[in-house]
Amino acid sequence: MKQFLSGNEAIAKAAYAAGCRVAAAYPGTPSTEILENVAKFKGAINCEWSVNEKVAMEIAVGASIAGARALVCMKHVGLNVAMDPLMTFTFEGPNGGLVVVSADDPGMHSSQNEQDNRVLQKFARAVTLEPSNSQEAFDMARAAWDISERTGSIVFLRMTTRTSHSSSLVDLGDWPSVGPFDRPDVARSYVKNPKKYVSVPANARGMRFAAEDRLALLTKESEQSPFNREEPGTRADFGFVSCAAAYNYVREAFPEFPVFKVGFSNPPPVERIRAFAAKVGSLVVVEELDPVLRDAIALAGIPVRSYSTELHMMELNVDRLRELRRELLGNAAPAAGRDAAPTPSADVPPLPSRPPTLCAGCGHRGVFYALAKLKATVTGDIGCYTLGVAPPLSSMDTTICMGASIGAAFGMRKAGFKGRLAAVIGDSTFFHSGMTGLLDVVYNKGAVTVVVLDNRITGMTGHQQNPGSGKTLLGEPTVQTSIAEVARALGVKRVREIDVYDLKQVESTLAEELDCGEPSVVVAYGSCVIAAKKAVGAIPHAVDPDKCRACGACFKLGCPAIVRGAEKSAGRFVSKIEPAACIGCDVCAQVCPFKAISSTKAN
Repeated sequence: MKQFLSGNEAIAKAAYAAGCRVAAAYPGTPSTEILENVAKFKGAINCEWSVNEKVAMEIAVGASIAGARALVCMKHVGLNVAMDPLMTFTFEGPNGGLVVVSADDPGMHSSQNEQDNRVLQKFARAVTLEPSNSQEAFDMARAAWDISERTGSIVFLRMTTRTSHSSSLVDLGDWPSVGPFDRPDVARSYVKNPKKYVSVPANARGMRFAAEDRLALLTKESEQSPFNREEPGTRADFGFVSCAAAYNYVREAFPEFPVFKVGFSNPPPVERIRAFAAKVGSLVVVEELDPVLRDAIALAGIPVRSYSTELHMMELNVDRLRELRRELLGNAAPAAGRDAAPTPSADVPPLPSRPPTLCAGCGHRGVFYALAKLKATVTGDIGCYTLGVAPPLSSMDTTICMGASIGAAFGMRKAGFKGRLAAVIGDSTFFHSGMTGLLDVVYNKGAVTVVVLDNRITGMTGHQQNPGSGKTLLGEPTVQTSIAEVARALGVKRVREIDVYDLKQVESTLAEELDCGEPSVVVAYGSCVIAAKKAVGAIPHAVDPDKCRACGACFKLGCPAIVRGAEKSAGRFVSKIEPAACIGCDVCAQVCPFKAISSTKAN
C-alpha cells in the first residue's frame, strides 16, 4: 500500500502500524499535524492536546510505565518545557516503548530560536533517529518502538521543518488488520517496581549506572542499524557524512562522491564511519545546525576536513551546498547523471516577500492599538499576537518564551520600573504556562496588569482546541475553562472582561487597570476571524473619498484590508478598503475622526 504523505502524516501512520496506544502533544509548528493525523484513528489511539509539553511528556511516561506504546510530539522549544520528566525517565527507562518527536526549525520559520535538539538528546542519553524524507519518517518511526523496548531507551525522532512538511510517496508495507488496542503483541503488563520507577536518591544512583551501561548497548545498535548506510561514488578524493535533510542536498551538490548516510545518529556509528573514512581522501561532514556529528567523529580520532563555507546557521539548501562545492573543488561542475541537479538560471527573479501581519479584522489589533495609544510598555508572549511588535502598531517590547510575559513584567516591576506595564498573553499560552506566573504575581503582591487575548482557539499553529474552546482534540464536548474564573480563583481581585471590537471600552478599561497599582487581569474576548469563518459572507466597510481627509489614522491600525487610494496631497493618501479582505469588524470606522468609513450594508 503506497500513499503520498508528508513526514508528519507518515509518523501518524507509523504510530498506528506500530501499535502505539497513547499519544499526547502540545501544538507547535512544525510538529502540529502529527497529532491531528493520529486523531483520524479515532478509538484506535487514545490521543489528546495537552496543556503543555511537560504534561504531554508525563502522559506518555505514565502510559509507558503501564505497558502501552506511547508517542509524544513537540517542536524544538517545547522540549525545553518537557526536560524535567524526560531527564528522570531516561534513567528509569520505559516499559512500553516511548517515542518522542522533536521537530527542529532551522531558519526559524515560526520560532524564537534555532536550537539543535540533538544536543539535548545526547544529554538525555537517548536514541536519535533522523529521517531525510517521508518514507524514512515512516520506517524509522515504525521501528522506534521496537528499539525503545529492546534497549530500554527513549527514542527520539528528530524532524525538521523540511522533513515534517515536505511530501513524498510512502510504501506502508504490511498494514495491521486490527488497531493497537486489539494487538496483544504490542501490549505489556504493568508490574509494580518502585526500585525502577521511584527516583529517590537511593534508587536513582543505581539507575545512573544502568543508563551508562545502556549506552554501550545503544552503540552496538547504531553500528548495526540499517538506517546507517554507505553509498558509493565514482570519485573518492572526498567522502561525505550527512544526515536528515542535509543528506538530500549533499546528493544533489556532490552526486559523484561517496556518502555515508547517518539515520541512527545518537550514539553515532563511529566505527562504520571510521571504515568509510579509510576509503576516501578527505572526510567532509555536512549537517544542519550544530556540528554534533562532526564533533563526535573528530573526538573518535577520525580526521575531518574543515571548511569555511558557513553551514551551521539557518536552514540548508542545495545552493549553500554548491558554495561548499566551489570551495572544495573550484568551479568544477558535477558530472551529468540522474543525481546531478540543474543549476538555476540567474535570470529567475527571487520570490517576493510577504511580511507576516495580523489578519484583517483580527481582534488583537484594537487591543494593541489602545496599548500604543496609552503608551504602555508591553511584555509579550508566543502566539500570532506577537505580530503586535510590527509597525504601525509597534506595541510589543519583549518576547522570550511561552508564558514569560507575566514573569518578565513582574521582573521589570521588581527592578523599579514605574510606567504603565502590560503583560499580553493568548488564551492557549495562558493555559500552557501563564497561570503559574500569574499566581506568583498575586502571591508576591505585584502591580502587573495581565491582558489575556482570548480568541477561544490556538490560533498560531492552525486552530487547535484548548481548554477554553470547550472541545477536545477529537472534537468531543468538554468543560470550557473560563480564564476570568481561573484568575479569580488564583486570588486576583480586579478581573475585567471586554469586547475587543469596542475600542472605547478597550481603551477605558486598559487605562483604569494599567493605573490601578495592584494585580489585575483583563480578558479581551474576540473569536479568531479565520477559525470562526467570519470572512465568509461578511459585509465589508468602505471609505467615502469625499469625507476622507487623508489623516492616516486608519493606517495606524495596520489592517491589510486598508490600502492606499488616490494621493490627496504630497505624501498623503486617501485610504481605500479592499472588500475581498474586509470582514466588517468596524474598528477602522471607530478610529476615523471624520466618519469617512462605514459599512456597505446600507448601500
